Amino acid sequence: MTWEKEVEEIKKREKLTLKHGGEESVKKHHKKGRKTLRERIDFILDKKSFNEVGKIAGYPEYDKNGELKDYTPANFLLGFGKINNRSVVIGGEDFTLKGGSPNPAGLRKSIYTEELAIKYKIPLIRLHEGGGGSVAGSGGSVNKPTIPSGDSVFSKNRFQALAECLSVLPVATAALGPVAGLPAARLVASHFSVMTKRSQVLIAGPAVVKRALGINISKEELGGPDVHLKSGTVDNLAENEEDALNQIKTFLSYLPDNYKNLPPKINSMDKKNRIENELINIIPKDRRKTYKIRKVLSLILDSNSFFEYGKYYGSGLITGLARLNGEAVGVLANDCMIYAGAMTAEASMKLRKFVDFVNTFSIPVISFVDEPGFMIGPESEKAGTIRHGTAAISVLMQSKIPWASVIIRKVFGVAGGAHFAPESYVLSWPSAETGTLPVEGGVAIAFRKEIEESPDPELKRKELEELLSKRSSPFPRAENFSVHELIDPRETRPKLISWIEIAKKSQEPLKEPYRTTMMP
Repeated sequence: MTWEKEVEEIKKREKLTLKHGGEESVKKHHKKGRKTLRERIDFILDKKSFNEVGKIAGYPEYDKNGELKDYTPANFLLGFGKINNRSVVIGGEDFTLKGGSPNPAGLRKSIYTEELAIKYKIPLIRLHEGGGGSVAGSGGSVNKPTIPSGDSVFSKNRFQALAECLSVLPVATAALGPVAGLPAARLVASHFSVMTKRSQVLIAGPAVVKRALGINISKEELGGPDVHLKSGTVDNLAENEEDALNQIKTFLSYLPDNYKNLPPKINSMDKKNRIENELINIIPKDRRKTYKIRKVLSLILDSNSFFEYGKYYGSGLITGLARLNGEAVGVLANDCMIYAGAMTAEASMKLRKFVDFVNTFSIPVISFVDEPGFMIGPESEKAGTIRHGTAAISVLMQSKIPWASVIIRKVFGVAGGAHFAPESYVLSWPSAETGTLPVEGGVAIAFRKEIEESPDPELKRKELEELLSKRSSPFPRAENFSVHELIDPRETRPKLISWIEIAKKSQEPLKEPYRTTMMP
């Protein structure tokens, strides 16, 4: 006697799960230019590396003889896989089944996703496309709604694991279609999120908004890329699904498996002592003129290694990952072409998230400093800029990672402190200017009466600005050992590489997960 019959039953159910929501539903999905979830998983993972968990979990229907009559697969896929031979946990909603709104088995698998990643302490990838819960209840319908009963009082809160993941292992997510409700919350509970041009992220859809608020609005107007790149809800935009999945792969390549490991180093093909003559004149002597900071980064970091994210939120502050002689580094930089690089409320929140992230995974940081101070004006005050900025600085002061700051131009005011962690290695370019206030604004405040009473106020203002600008020179600070070195800009790359080689030798991974609040 064998178990062949039972094994055939297993295979029967496995075949049914591969059909997703059925042939017509899959065709409709493809017609919209979207892949099925299994196709997405196959694209991002190494070939044939997907090891599915709970493959035959679903909703069976039996006839009176106890034979399987119908079978609806769980509309959430979950399993292990590999990216560049590194293990990951991957999961996501199957939109071809009820628009991804969870059926009972799908809900159980989705809740288990974070638990599985935490158990094995490997990166988590979520591929989101789903409408969240239904008013009919999990697995219910209009004609046969389920009665919400809730979880038992002794059940672990599903949001606990969601939060715990962020302090234990890298989490990367993608919005690959409409994403609403709980899937939207899970999308943003990540270290990196990306959405395609044809996706939307919503708390609730247009029908709910119209019923509650009387507003007629499309999904794109409510939660499309134009909305959420600027709101900071998602980090990056992708041209299509393939681009989104490749961005996730790139992001994870800079990160360790979990907080207990240091970021992986690769063999760099770039020259260690590469000198770029363009750096000697890239900063204009006229302080009113701008320059392209991303060009500066490209001349110093390993070639083509800079991965920027969050470009459209808090845009005066650039954040990203890169490599320096093969070592993974976090990158901060002011963009002088946006508000002169001034720290806004949005940039402050962006900085705080960045500092938490790099400390969680022991990623050294290089900050390229051109900070004129906090953004001023009524809108800045309404946004609570000083509150958000101070919170960011407070988190930064608790940083435990190697940190290098390269002063390439301005460092003014309280916001200047947002670029220097405790025990920072500080290099200064000859173009550096430091002080309490920018010369122009400081002169206008400190010498207002003298300027107003002058026969030629404009000439007097210029004379005072020229005189006081000499006080912001980097030479006195270098002479007073207020910076580690005043350097030729062309030496920046080899200097930073020498620093990181020493810093990495003494760096150890975290023993406990990194957690911060505004207070130590």
